[in-house]
Amino acid sequence: MSAPVATVIRENEKKTVPARELVPGDIVFLEAGDYIPADGRILENGSLQVNEGMLTGESEVVDKTEAVIEQEAALGDRTNLVFSSSLVTNGRATFVVTATGTKSEIGKIADMLNTAEQKQTPLQRKLDAFSKKLGIWILLLSVGIFIVQAARIWFGDQPTELTEELVQALMFAVAIAVAAVPEALQSIVTIVLSVGTNKMARQHAIIRKLPAVETLGSTSIICTDKTGTLTKNKMTVVDYFIPSQEEQDNNNESAEWSFSKERLLDISVLCNDSYINTDENEIGDPTEIALINFSQKQGAESKKIQEANQRIDELPFDSDRKLMSTLNEVNGERLLLTKGGPDVMFDRAKYILVNGKEQPLNQSWYDQLISQNESFSSQALRVLAFGYKKLPSSREKLSFDDEDDLVLVGLMAMIDPPREAVYGAIKKTKAAGMKTIMITGDHKTTAEAIGQDIGLMGEGDFAVTGQELDEMSEEELHNNLEHISVYARVSPENKIRIVEAWQAKNQISAMTGDGVNDAPALKQADIGIAMGSGTDVSKDASAMILTDDNFVSIVRAVEVGRTVFDNIKKAIAYLFSGNLGAIIAILFAVILDLPNPFTALQLLFVNLVNDSLPAIALGMENSEPGIMERKPRSVNEGIFAGETLRSVITRGSIIGIAVIISHQIGLQYSVEMGVAMAFTTLILSRTLQTFTARSNQQTILGVGFTTNKYVLAAVAFCLTLYGITALPGVRAIFSIPSSFGIGVWAIATGLSLAAILMMEIVKVVYHKYFRS
Repeated sequence: MSAPVATVIRENEKKTVPARELVPGDIVFLEAGDYIPADGRILENGSLQVNEGMLTGESEVVDKTEAVIEQEAALGDRTNLVFSSSLVTNGRATFVVTATGTKSEIGKIADMLNTAEQKQTPLQRKLDAFSKKLGIWILLLSVGIFIVQAARIWFGDQPTELTEELVQALMFAVAIAVAAVPEALQSIVTIVLSVGTNKMARQHAIIRKLPAVETLGSTSIICTDKTGTLTKNKMTVVDYFIPSQEEQDNNNESAEWSFSKERLLDISVLCNDSYINTDENEIGDPTEIALINFSQKQGAESKKIQEANQRIDELPFDSDRKLMSTLNEVNGERLLLTKGGPDVMFDRAKYILVNGKEQPLNQSWYDQLISQNESFSSQALRVLAFGYKKLPSSREKLSFDDEDDLVLVGLMAMIDPPREAVYGAIKKTKAAGMKTIMITGDHKTTAEAIGQDIGLMGEGDFAVTGQELDEMSEEELHNNLEHISVYARVSPENKIRIVEAWQAKNQISAMTGDGVNDAPALKQADIGIAMGSGTDVSKDASAMILTDDNFVSIVRAVEVGRTVFDNIKKAIAYLFSGNLGAIIAILFAVILDLPNPFTALQLLFVNLVNDSLPAIALGMENSEPGIMERKPRSVNEGIFAGETLRSVITRGSIIGIAVIISHQIGLQYSVEMGVAMAFTTLILSRTLQTFTARSNQQTILGVGFTTNKYVLAAVAFCLTLYGITALPGVRAIFSIPSSFGIGVWAIATGLSLAAILMMEIVKVVYHKYFRS
């Protein structure tokens, strides 16, 4: 679809044929603007430049050559090959087809997409395993209680009502099963995850697959692209050099500029095809736009400079010369203005501009320029050199011979700089126990410099290229994996191997990407994160999309993910604490052969009222203090790990004890009063437990009584529904006798409040004296 036709030689003449008919051995012609229809080896090259971003993820164009490459090379360094679906941006070429369809590099990516596996999230795996175990235990509990009660009925003193009592025992056992199983759990988890997606959307992270919210919270490895994610994706001039000046001139007042600096800025603006239009949009090559922006930042209006110094002729940049030149009228003089690679410019220069005066370029000056260029290059900066040459006032046209005997003015160094917020985000990931890994198609030196600058590389960490990775055995990769922080010049196969290596160590990995080449790795990772500016293929393979392409948004999303998982565990602890309290009271009565503390209808009503809204409200809680200072949880960690099981047992036991006491007090009046008091204590203590369930660390006062309005609404709703059961005409349905008055209600309510107070005391004592 991207290359529907191709120009080839067939029957000794040029023909245009559908790209699908190409076969290895075909000779294909390329021109600027063409999509390359197949992989191939260049035979003839005419300054061919190709955008291979779809494959490599790097936006800079690649200069192609027909020269033989002797050694093994990464995909991005195979400059004598062209690849299907790449775009010709400049020049022309002839190539011989070497691969088509699924055999091409883009075809291999499609094949990897089909074979990459999508993983279940940790929460999905734990819920699946837990649900099976829970179902078995509750079934055994219900059957056991039924057998005990049936045996007592069978061997009791009233065999005349045997069938009716056995049916009631069976109904009670079924009610226990229903009450013990949190039927709303899956719905609550889904709703809490949905709330998380809404929070993440406000943090520029769009969730495509709901479980990804929770997966982010357990992420331990973040594999991120460099360009546009860690960096601004905008080339920026960060330094410059003018010969003989010990300190660089940073004065923005044009009246006080040195002549050398003024000439440097003039050349950078005039020997430049980019511009900023009336809508303030930047048009042109990123490198040239960087020069324009530097001029603007220095207080020199690029538009005014271009209007005041008319361009007469030009020699466009090409990959052979590595130069661009223009002929301009500057202050009444005809000047050749040239910019290009430092090595080429140094060799073509005969003079040097020092303190505004032209001097011969002797060895001393030459060594100084070489040294400065190497200094910039060691910082992974891209360097351009600038020069000029005076021409006769009658000159109207330029020739390539004019680009000799230049006067060298200076150097400018640029880089795609890191986003300012990335420095803090990297520190935050380290504090949170996560390792950030840069995976890029850029050169190793540049990637390593960025990694060290932003603090991504720690002591003992190092960088490897895709080719070096290919040469590693699985054992070598396994042993070195935790110390490799930067991967450069990688292929799609490399990315999948990196993800699989971390997964083999039971680490939850997040992978970012924007190109077609990233899609297989996005699908293979535990959570694939596509860039909003990326390709549709990468978005389709991802679980999450960053609308602002910003690494910082990933860190924010991880925080939301951790909060979501915390809230899910709070909801789970709330549900099972209440259920455990009811089961303890029931088992106590069964073991001691006491009357059942609840009716089947009461158990179902409590289950209906307390197992929904309060648990959902807990899913709206804010982050716990220090949530980004914890290590990611282990993939082997159970759903009740940490303080969840302790909370369930502690709060469930306290609720159970309160209900048992209430039931015993009620039995002093009558069996019906005991049931009514047990029912009241259970439903009130479960409802009020919502407040203490809001945090495993902070007390009700510490977390703020009114900071979650959803909890207040849920508790009010549950209390209202309970109040309805006490109304005349409804009481009988819920087995509440008419003698159930204010006095016994106050006792049941007091026990419920005492239970909540005890939960808070236990929480404080545990965190003060027992928690390590």
